[in-house]
Amino acid sequence: MKSATTLKISISGARGIIGDSLTPQLAAALAQAFGTYVGGGPVLVGRDARSSGIMLAEAVVSGLLAVGCRPVDVGILPIPSFLYLTKEVRAAGGIAVTASHNPREWNGLKFISRRGLYLTPQQTEEYLDIYHQGAFDFVAAGKFRTIEVLPRAADAHLRRLLNRFDGEAIRRRRIRVVLDCNNGAGAVLGPRFLRELGCDVVPLACDPTGEFVHPSEPTPENIAGVCRAVKTARADIGFVQDADADRLAIIDERGRPLGEEMTLVWAASRVLEKTKGSIVCNMSSTRALDDLAARHGVKIFRTRIGEVNVVEKVLAARPRAVIGGEGNGGVIDPEIHPCRDSFAAMGHVLDALAAGHKPVSALAGALPRYVLLKDRIEGSAERAHRLIRVLRKRYEDKGTVNLLDGLKVDFPDHWIHLRPSNTEPVIRVLAEAKTEIRARRALAALRGEIAAAWRKI
Repeated sequence: MKSATTLKISISGARGIIGDSLTPQLAAALAQAFGTYVGGGPVLVGRDARSSGIMLAEAVVSGLLAVGCRPVDVGILPIPSFLYLTKEVRAAGGIAVTASHNPREWNGLKFISRRGLYLTPQQTEEYLDIYHQGAFDFVAAGKFRTIEVLPRAADAHLRRLLNRFDGEAIRRRRIRVVLDCNNGAGAVLGPRFLRELGCDVVPLACDPTGEFVHPSEPTPENIAGVCRAVKTARADIGFVQDADADRLAIIDERGRPLGEEMTLVWAASRVLEKTKGSIVCNMSSTRALDDLAARHGVKIFRTRIGEVNVVEKVLAARPRAVIGGEGNGGVIDPEIHPCRDSFAAMGHVLDALAAGHKPVSALAGALPRYVLLKDRIEGSAERAHRLIRVLRKRYEDKGTVNLLDGLKVDFPDHWIHLRPSNTEPVIRVLAEAKTEIRARRALAALRGEIAAAWRKI
């Protein structure tokens, strides 16, 4: 019997395990609903490098054809390039076949509006209403559109990136970069982008085969081999992308991972050195961003987790937001396109390196820094919400409680956060403090409270 427990449909799209909960029939039905929702017209179809992607993409194309859309096949493409292209070619929307950082047995669909942005919660609700009702606008024989194939689909994004950064300054610095694409979609553009900026590129796993050489989430424990490669190559810096290239991890010249939180901190620092404006991030992003905002005398806005929430605030923030993102290595530069973009993150870090004339370790050492620990518990969103109701009462008199997204409690020297995942059937648990000892104590205390409450819900 197929399991529905691995299927997750949310504002982040649909994700499931291939051969279990995510099938070509489901992909076709979701595409039919989306094609009906956008009212026909050209719809981009792209994918990350997972081997199951071609099967799902073909199903998506079939579903779109069935409701009168004109599918535009862009092949394997980084998700930030896909989002930018959707707006650039004035498509009616887009469907990207990707599971982001999830393990290889997973895949999924992400749905993009004509603005080149993920659907908002309201748009998602409207689209899912069509799906659940099965109210698809099927077309009769003879009404089917043709399938278009768009070659060199990453070129538009590349041009926009190169116009954003001081290529001459970066070229003069002669930066040696180890780039690990983990054989994901980033390989389509990453080496080319860095070479266009004049970097000496040492490529690792830069073939878009979908055969991950390490777990796809670029956490410090997963990229130990890349850290060793940076030292061996005597590189100035190392970059690691996730499977669809919207997240970036950084390694210094000594082979030490900086932690994904520092990617957004570094990019924000560089942008604010040149342009004043607000920062937008989510509830789980590091407190270092608050310190950075105070240092530059600008505002910081926090949103619910989920790229769409951060992007909507980036577009609406007053004073104008000049940088945004999520603390898992996702940087949003609205001057390029309002989406998480590992290439934009690379550009800002290289720009800072070119201007600073110091090694990565020294430049990173000058930034505010905290220790953020992340854990997870198997459990449904329903169980998470029951946990939150119980734990809220325990923390109300101890710290500042925020219920915007799960349960976050701020204390003078640390914070804790518990929330249901948008992409997996797990409950995420986080704690951050200035020192690892304090962060570990905070996380252990939260785990203890969860264990005590778990038996009562």
